[in-house]
Amino acid sequence: MSKLILATRQSPLALAQTTLVATHLAACLGLETEFLKIVTTGDKQTEWSLEQRGGKGLFTSELESALLRGEADVAVHSGKDLPGAMPAGLAIAGYLPRADPRDLLVLRQGITQPALVATSSPRRRLQYSLHFPGTTFTTIRGNVDTRLRKISVDHLADATILAAAGLSRLGIREWPGTEFIPFDYARMVPAVAQAAVAIQCRVDDVAKYAPHFDAATSRAVTLERAFQAALGGGCHTAFAAYATVDTLYLFHENIGVRSLSLALNDFDAPVATAARVLKQLGLL
Repeated sequence: MSKLILATRQSPLALAQTTLVATHLAACLGLETEFLKIVTTGDKQTEWSLEQRGGKGLFTSELESALLRGEADVAVHSGKDLPGAMPAGLAIAGYLPRADPRDLLVLRQGITQPALVATSSPRRRLQYSLHFPGTTFTTIRGNVDTRLRKISVDHLADATILAAAGLSRLGIREWPGTEFIPFDYARMVPAVAQAAVAIQCRVDDVAKYAPHFDAATSRAVTLERAFQAALGGGCHTAFAAYATVDTLYLFHENIGVRSLSLALNDFDAPVATAARVLKQLGLL
C-alpha cells in the first residue's frame, strides 16, 4: 500500500477531523493520504427531523459501504454519529485523543434566560428542561457556522446547544453576537463518544491501525458504547453516557441524570458492566 484512502463526509467539521487523522496516520505509517469525500443521507436530507426519521446510520452508512466495497481503507466518523451496532466485516480501529466532551449553550447576546432554544436532540432537550422547565424548543440544521448565524444574525432562536469539541476543531473560540456557556457533566451528560474521532476499518485491518490510536479514549468510549448497544440507542434516543477514569455520568429519560463510581475492572468487561448497571437502575 502506497496511499491511504480515508472516507469522510464533506462538512467542514468532518474534513477538519479527517485531516487530523490523515496527518497522524501519514506520520505513523509513512504513507500518502487521499480523501474520498461522500455526501451521506443525513447530509442530503437537511429538512428531515432526525428524531422522527430515526438517526441511526444517516451520517455513517455510505462511508461504511465504501469500506466494504474496498473503495477506502478507513472511514473517519464523529464518534457520537456511530450507531451501537456495527456492520458485519467492520470494526473500530481506534480513536484520536478525546477533546473537550462538554456541550455549550450558545446564547445570543442580550438574552439572559432563553425562552426558545434550537436543538433537534432529545438528549439535550430533556436534560435542559430538567433545569429550565417551560423552555420552548425548535429545530435548526446545517453546518456549525450556519447554526451560529441563525442565532446571532437571523434570531431564529435565543440559543442553541453545540459540542465544544466541534467548535474547537473548527477554530471557533467565540462568535460575534453570542456567548458560549459550557455545561458541566452533571447538568448535561454528553452523548456517547462525544468529542472522540472514530477510525473505522475492515476487521482484517484492525491490527494494522489500532496501535497508533489513543488507548485511554478507546477504553472510555468502548464502555459508553456498551451502554448504547445494550439499550439499542441511536442519536434519536434520549440517552447519554460519559465515562471518566472513575465516574460514569448517565442520562436516561426514565431516570434523569445519575453519576456512578467506576472501578478499573469495570472497563475490562464493558458489556457486563453495562448490563449490571442498567439492571440496577431498572433500565433492562
